[in-house]
Amino acid sequence: MAHKLQEMLARQGWLLADGATGTNLFNMGLEAGEAPEIWNETQPKSITTLYQGAVDAGSDLFLTNSFGGNYSRLKLHNAQGRVRQINRIAAEIAREVADRADRPLVVAGSMGPTGEIMQPVGSLSHQNAVEMFHEQAEGLKEGGADLLWIETLSAREEFAAAAEGISLAGMAWAGTMSFDTAGRTMMGLTASDMVKMVAGLKHQPLAFGANCGVGASDLLRTLIGFAAAGPKLPIIAKGNAGIPKFVDGHIHYDGTPELMAEYAVMARDIGAGIIGGCCGTMAPHLIAMRRALEERPAGDAPDLETIEARIGPFSSASDGSGGDGPVRRERRGRRR
Repeated sequence: MAHKLQEMLARQGWLLADGATGTNLFNMGLEAGEAPEIWNETQPKSITTLYQGAVDAGSDLFLTNSFGGNYSRLKLHNAQGRVRQINRIAAEIAREVADRADRPLVVAGSMGPTGEIMQPVGSLSHQNAVEMFHEQAEGLKEGGADLLWIETLSAREEFAAAAEGISLAGMAWAGTMSFDTAGRTMMGLTASDMVKMVAGLKHQPLAFGANCGVGASDLLRTLIGFAAAGPKLPIIAKGNAGIPKFVDGHIHYDGTPELMAEYAVMARDIGAGIIGGCCGTMAPHLIAMRRALEERPAGDAPDLETIEARIGPFSSASDGSGGDGPVRRERRGRRR
């Protein structure tokens, strides 16, 4: 039987995911160093507002406020004994928002990295990582998440542990990695590496892709790398709303709603089926993205020159694949 996500994708052709969690919660008063996940217990109305904002802006899928809701990260806030409870509440609030909507919505249980480095480079064993992801998965499952959503990972070992932990909970899932180091993840994976890795997982995701990173241009280049590798699963694109800048003591992202609309259309034309935003992405961005996806017809995949002209420059000269992937050609003549 097809999962709700697959049915919606087949019917519509693309799905709009949500935007930022942290950016929006900071705008509601979250303080630096405070664990957003604890707001599930202490500020449930704010979390409802967070979710409802994405739904009202047109998202078909939204993530729970549980990115750092694993044992290792919650231990930093002396909340490691409440992992299951915090994740359950995150999903329960999301379920309430989704169930009262007038259209089908997918509640995706967000699961970020453990924050530890896995063996053999670090000290976190595979089994302990699996247990952390499994514990979090069970809480999100109890709360009513439709599927689980791994995001912002950088190591193949941690991605595999997450997939195994989710399989123990018997949940469908999707997963993204962050390609933020000259076209590679922090631990050195390229876009084509991820496609091969995902294809070899025993517990297959419903979709895979990239989130966060440096900016929307870099993320689109990563999508081109995914598409070139011939994946059999739907691709996810969740890029940042531009580049972060420190202004008046706060971080602001310079991506306008118009820029994110261009990004969304190009992501779709490259082949992404699930398109949303990450850091800095707020309701005005999502509204513009949805409008562009609905009103602008599908076209050919953009080349790197088109991406750079419409979205902005890349942070590195190549995608990190050592010449196997797309590389921006040197411009001739003056910039216009």
